Amino acid sequence: MTKPTVGPLLRDWRRRRRRSQLDLALDVGVSTRHLSYVETGRAQPSAELVLALADGLDVPLRECNTLLLAAGYAPRYPARPLADPALHQARAALRRVLDAHDPYPGVVVDRVWDVVLANRAAAELLDGVPEALRPNVYRMCLHPDGLAARTRNLPEWAGHLLHQLGRSVALTGDPTLAALEREVRGYPGVETAVTARSSPLEPVPLLVPLRLDLDGTELALFTTVTTFGTPRDVTLDELAVELFYPADDSSEALLRGTRAGHHT
Repeated sequence: MTKPTVGPLLRDWRRRRRRSQLDLALDVGVSTRHLSYVETGRAQPSAELVLALADGLDVPLRECNTLLLAAGYAPRYPARPLADPALHQARAALRRVLDAHDPYPGVVVDRVWDVVLANRAAAELLDGVPEALRPNVYRMCLHPDGLAARTRNLPEWAGHLLHQLGRSVALTGDPTLAALEREVRGYPGVETAVTARSSPLEPVPLLVPLRLDLDGTELALFTTVTTFGTPRDVTLDELAVELFYPADDSSEALLRGTRAGHHT
């Protein structure tokens, strides 16, 4: 198979971001004609121009390396394992965030939403989820043998997750994420649950909570997602910290009571 050249790859990213040639050319500081020549292969871009265009299109670092290789240049950004000594400070920072967040659940996920770090509260929340569904967040949440069986508002929560996953697929074009989306949409009851969501005429909540049934008691949680601000490593660029917070007073008491129980 013929390897893709940098021009068509850049054009695909520009179209995915819904940017015109004029808009991108003005943003990066090149002429529209030169950008057109680059996209059609009539002009060979420098490594600096490839990176400038990638930055203007908000291309992930992993794909920046792909663009550089397609243009005939060496990759610019390393992709170290999280356990690599060079990432010690970043890894320690992530662990501090998770530990400080306890007794509320918190996880660190990679680009396909596999859990790479978790605090104790998150591990307790996932107790009973089959190992076959771990470590992926979407599998754990949407499979009927996972948290879906305990989720009281599955239509609402599944709709939120599928929207989030679909947006990631659209933004990245990642085939692994696209395959994951097809997989979880095929789980029994997922599409049915989403189409059974509440009427659009009902009041829209400020946040979409996750409502779990814990032995007859409801635990309601909302989440925040945080990323590194200026990553220059592919692994760090693809990590996200998802922290869960109690959505009401009874859920806060339940989480703090559960933690207290584990200390006695």
